[in-house]
Formats: sequence, C-alpha cells, structure tokens
Amino acid sequence: MNVLIIGSGAREHAFCWKLKESNNCKRIFVAPGNAGTSKIASNLNVDVLNFDQVKISILKLDINLVMVGPEIPLIEGIVDFINNDIDLKSVLVVGPSKAGAKLEGSKDFSKEFMVKHNIPTAKYQSFSSENLDKGLDYLQSISPPYVLKADGPAAGKGVLIVDNLNEAQKELTNMLKNNKFGPSGHNVVIEEFLDGIELSCFVLTDGTSYKILPYAKDYKRIGEGDKGLNTGGMGAISPVPFANKEFLKKVEKRIIVPTINGLKSDNLPYKGFVFIGLIMVDNEPYVIEYNVRMGDPETQVVLPRIKTDFLDLMISTAQGSLAEREIEIIDETYSNIVMVAGGYPENYEKGNIITGIPEDTNSTIIFHAGTKHVNNDILTNGGRVLSVVSKGQGHNEAVSKSYKVIEKINYKNKNYRKDIGFDL
Repeated sequence: MNVLIIGSGAREHAFCWKLKESNNCKRIFVAPGNAGTSKIASNLNVDVLNFDQVKISILKLDINLVMVGPEIPLIEGIVDFINNDIDLKSVLVVGPSKAGAKLEGSKDFSKEFMVKHNIPTAKYQSFSSENLDKGLDYLQSISPPYVLKADGPAAGKGVLIVDNLNEAQKELTNMLKNNKFGPSGHNVVIEEFLDGIELSCFVLTDGTSYKILPYAKDYKRIGEGDKGLNTGGMGAISPVPFANKEFLKKVEKRIIVPTINGLKSDNLPYKGFVFIGLIMVDNEPYVIEYNVRMGDPETQVVLPRIKTDFLDLMISTAQGSLAEREIEIIDETYSNIVMVAGGYPENYEKGNIITGIPEDTNSTIIFHAGTKHVNNDILTNGGRVLSVVSKGQGHNEAVSKSYKVIEKINYKNKNYRKDIGFDL
C-alpha cells in the first residue's frame, strides 16, 4: 500500500517512522516533509492547500491512503475534496470532514458543542469587534486570571492568560481591533480560568466506534516552570503518572463517549483522530479544547507505545471497521524534549547548520520538524527544529536520556526547556 502523509513537522516524521513497521506498507510520500522524512520516505514539493495539486500527486503516485497531519488542510476541507472526487473514489483518507474540523476551526463552535452535549468545560462567552464594549465589561465582571482565546486556528499560540484586568482589556482590544492574531482573532472566547494540571487525550474514531490511544502530558510555555509565551509545544511525556484508572474512567464516560455520540447526532462526518485537551481539577476532568488531529509534540511519545500495526489501524479507521480491531499498548515511558530556534515563538533565524545529530538507537529517536537538506548539510528551517524522544522505566530516566543526547546536538542559538516533567 502506498501512503501519502500531509505535513512537514515532527508529527509527520513520527507517522512515517511508525508506518514503516508495517509489512503492508509499500511506499510513503510526505508533502512537503523535512530532512528527517526524506531519509525514510519521499518528500513532495506540493502546496497542500492546493487540492488540485494534491490530487495530481495521488493519481500519479498510485496513493491508496492519505493521512492528514496538520489542522489547516482539514479545516479547509481536504477530506471532503478527496471523498467527493470521482477520480479518487478508491482512495482512503484519515481525517474529519470540513464540518467535523470546525471542532478545532472555531473555539466558539466547539464550546457550543460541549454545552449541547453536557461535556464538562469552563464557563465562557464569545465576543466580536462589533461588541467589544460588552467584552470589556464582561472582563470587569469576572475574577482573574483572564483566559482569552482566538476563535480560529493560531498554531497553538492563540491563547492568552492574563492576571491584570487592564492588561486583559488591552489584549482583547488588540485581538478584536488591532488584528493581533489576524482573522483567527476576529472573534474571541473569554473563559473562566480552571486551576489544575493539564493532559492530552487521543481518540481514534471511524465515526461510530472508537479506540483510546495513550494519554500524554505536554508543555506549551517557552520558559521553565511553565512561564512565558505559549508555543506549539516544548515537550511531552507518556504515560501520565497522575492520571489513575478512576480518573480515566471519568474521562471516557463524561467526555469521550458523549463526544463521539455528539459527532454522530450532529451529523459531523469524522474518521480520524480526536485530540481532547483536558485539565484535572480536584480529580475531575474538564475539556479545555478539541483538536481534530494528533498533537505535536505528543504524537512523538504516543506512537512508540502503540504495539498494534499502525497502518492496519489507519485502514480500519478509513473503512469504518475500527470496532474489529484491538489496540495493544506497551508500558514503557517515553519523553520528548523539543529543540527550538533562538527567539522562538517570536522572531527566529532559519538556515543555521545543525551538527551532532546521532543515529537512532533502541533508547532514543530523533524526529525532525523545522529542518531541510541543503547539499550535504541539515539546516534549521522552522521554530521547532527537532524532537529528541527517549524511553525509560519512568519519566525521570526517559527525560535524562533525551537531555544527554541534546548535549551532542548543536546549531546557532539552540534552545530547549530544561525542566520537562518537573511537575510530575
């Protein structure tokens, strides 16, 4: 079977790595890919938001299965395009419909979905530029910290948590009037602040049945101790030590089951991953947000724990036969330390030479994100550069192995968090 993976990050490199384990996998193509994917797959210079270009590649390369990594092509309707094109009728695709992708495409839509289906989440109200004054008044009526979320996709950076009322009102104005997050911030959700510890839940669904994948804990802030700006993710660990069986039963009963049932009852066609961002408050689960794809950096620690043939799971998801599959998870702990460019998540350099990347071992895997090949060199080509993933008997051992490998890897102004797992 020939597989096309859409995307260019460490998540997509991890998909390639996992699919290569399957005996049923013939060739893997990645559009556009990175320096890491080029070692184990064929990169394609394709604009993934130009669906006609994607179609040409699918037909030319005899693609049997398409996996969509990032959210923007899903939100723009790539799954509907493939499913509705007569020339592509035999092609399987993993990902939600455009209607289903609104769970991530609009924070307001997802909050309405949660309220409608009695899924526990923070109280909220939504505001646009037309009712900015009401938003400013609403901030005065609630207690700090203030949580402001851009309604549309913002690459993990569209959430602000502000302690000061004047600062919160200034940020709301910047989002609604001054285009801080572009079109994504033309509507803003203001949420009640929930004080707890976060974790990530991943569910695979064919629209009817579902399988729960390993849970993970990720770290979004750029600075140690969860300080500073939000990023796309600075690290992750799986499994999550504080998520006991009692808590996970609550998650399945109160959140996963009503989410899958809600997708069906609301006629939101969905064959793919549901990423549920959770927060544990006094041992009770609440939903922070939905994403409609696998997370990055969590994918890099979730996939190594799945023993079941990953390609078979993807085929079953696309064909609607997931109920027939069993999923086997291994107990080892995996950590992911993300190496980023200096200045990230704000302005950062590209084009710096990376040296010292070791070969993968039984203990550590290097997944590429913002990298590219130029002649015989590997250069930085994005904010997040590499994911250094290691396994151990617990998170301390796994993290320690990753940090030892990071010491050997060098590029100008390299940066990474030195406290991943500190709160476990």
